Amino acid sequence: MDIQMPQLGETVTEGTITRWLKSVGDHVDADEPLFEVSTDKVDSEVPAPAAGTLSEILVQEGETAEVGTRLAVISDGAGATTTTSAAPPATTSAAPPQSTPPPQSTPPPQAAAPPRPQPPAPAAPPPPREPATPSRLTPSAPAPSTPTPPTREPAAPAAATTSAAPPTTSGAPPQAGTGGQLMSPVVRRLLNEYGLDASEVQGSGEGGRITRNDVLAAAARQGPSAPAAPSTPAPTAPSRVVSPPPRATAPPAAAPTAPVTPVPAPREEAEAPAEREGAAAPAARAVGDETVPFDNIRRRTAEHMVRSKATSPHVYTSIEVDYERVDRARRREQEDWRIREGFPLTYLPFIVRAFCDTVEEYPYLNASVDGENLVVHHDVHVGIAVDLDFKGLIAPVIRNADGKRLRLIAREIHDLATRARSKQLMPDEIAGGTFTITNPGPWGTYMTLPIINQPQVAILSTDGIRKRPWVVTGPDGEDSLAIRHVGILALTWDHRAFDGAYAAAFLQAMKDEIQGRDWEAELA
Repeated sequence: MDIQMPQLGETVTEGTITRWLKSVGDHVDADEPLFEVSTDKVDSEVPAPAAGTLSEILVQEGETAEVGTRLAVISDGAGATTTTSAAPPATTSAAPPQSTPPPQSTPPPQAAAPPRPQPPAPAAPPPPREPATPSRLTPSAPAPSTPTPPTREPAAPAAATTSAAPPTTSGAPPQAGTGGQLMSPVVRRLLNEYGLDASEVQGSGEGGRITRNDVLAAAARQGPSAPAAPSTPAPTAPSRVVSPPPRATAPPAAAPTAPVTPVPAPREEAEAPAEREGAAAPAARAVGDETVPFDNIRRRTAEHMVRSKATSPHVYTSIEVDYERVDRARRREQEDWRIREGFPLTYLPFIVRAFCDTVEEYPYLNASVDGENLVVHHDVHVGIAVDLDFKGLIAPVIRNADGKRLRLIAREIHDLATRARSKQLMPDEIAGGTFTITNPGPWGTYMTLPIINQPQVAILSTDGIRKRPWVVTGPDGEDSLAIRHVGILALTWDHRAFDGAYAAAFLQAMKDEIQGRDWEAELA
């Protein structure tokens, strides 16, 4: 039976194998965890669809595969490892270089000659410059001046070096130093980018195979020289170096000054393109600094956050809320709640319930942008952001939250968060959210301005709730100071969907719902 990359979410197209829980030759029971996969949506364990023996592993740890790709094979008996199945392509790829060397006496120069005459073609422009230089020198020097040819000679080697540079860069990728080892295209590309040789990387995969994480770790050990390898401005710099020599040779006839001037020029020209493209200068590194490569979930989170900021015009609106009624209900029910439910009753279920009751009057909060249209969702699916032990975030979804009472909402929040941290969520439990609530409050934050979870149009942050002095208006209209449990609700919203008055009115309505509702009756 073939094991394929599962569809882990509606928009997920690929996944990265983070760990195989079984080795080739191991027996696997049906529904037993077989491997761990990481996507931009979730990290989860994938169970075996049937019992048998793991006979082949086709995609190694650290490699990324598209949905539907064959990952492994489970058979009734022990099967061959991936090295046997992958050996034929390795030998076939090695055969051509061995077959080509014998006829190197004549074909190589002919094969190499056609591409090399093309680069010298740019050297043709120097001849038109030759008459220009003698014309400038003739007024001050005799006509039969011979120093001019030597000045042209250093320019020719410079052009030759520039013409030789492109072939070497274009030929570098296929010579990434694979050492004849079998590796995925992703690993081979990373070796090229970081200028590493396969012999320099210690493989941790099956049979010593090099994985993506192995390359990133080796690049981190290499230090700041790694990112410098894939620099491409080199071909542009030499083309500008050709022009300085004639300027330097025109005033003095001495040739040594010509090669001196190009030396600083390439460095300045190489730095200029990076500045024009807006690339940030690398941070200065001190002795003892540690380089930690982004893992898959960190990299995907970064991509989504940058894309969200580039997609939506983010606006932030916040409001203070008196949670005194909520706190009284919590204190009254807390002891019995722990006994019956097995977990504490937090503020979050109250906030989710208040949102569901308020969003009916402000439906544009529960929407998404599709081109030039606002798609308003009539089903309220609330995503709850869950921290994965400081290693990433995930937002499992409470389906049809607007039709559920407080007690059921609290149970689902606890269940989803627990299974998210243990990597037991199903793909459909993290897809289809229409609004997201993030809760950094347990860490005592004052106010958080979150980034919208695309394609939604808003996200709500619930920060720390603590005792503060609060002005209370009594039944007789008199104001007095009281100690109340106060917190801030911060809403990040997409200005394409609605305006500030709409967002502010929603927060005020939600505040009134939290402060005015009889929560003790809700829990009775």
